[in-house]
Amino acid sequence: MSPESLRSARPEDAEAVAAIYNHYVLHTTITFEEQVVPVEAMRTRIEEITRTLPWIVAEGERGVDGYAYAYPWKPRSAYRYSVESGVYLRPDAVGHGLGTRLYAELLRLLKEGGLHAVIGGIALPNPASVALHEKLGFRPVGRLREVGFKLGKWIDVGYWELVLGA
Repeated sequence: MSPESLRSARPEDAEAVAAIYNHYVLHTTITFEEQVVPVEAMRTRIEEITRTLPWIVAEGERGVDGYAYAYPWKPRSAYRYSVESGVYLRPDAVGHGLGTRLYAELLRLLKEGGLHAVIGGIALPNPASVALHEKLGFRPVGRLREVGFKLGKWIDVGYWELVLGA
């Protein structure tokens, strides 16, 4: 796998980002979305999120290999310094350290941007995601049992938190 460059996502990345994400929508319980996200909807998501928060992509010889982004944790104003994060890779890009690079860069940008807390929600079981979060300093803070139903089964969600500090 070639070395990827990390950069801010652009609306024209929507097709590649949607292709990555829709693999997880259709084949996994990692995301609780059950319908494919159209390219235009993904473009809108990128445009809306990047107005105020970082969304980065890893680009290699074959195009976009993965992405990481943050989105508001909750809409009430007191939560304005807290975000939830997501990292998705092309299936053939998993296991080469790219998720760590993307996530570390996202965390750096969030801290630089004055954010205070990052929350990672993980559909369980997902040992790879748990390991990634804990490697980057996240700590487990709770588990909700059977809150999602996808692919014919009930799914727990665990929450990990990282306080970025001042």
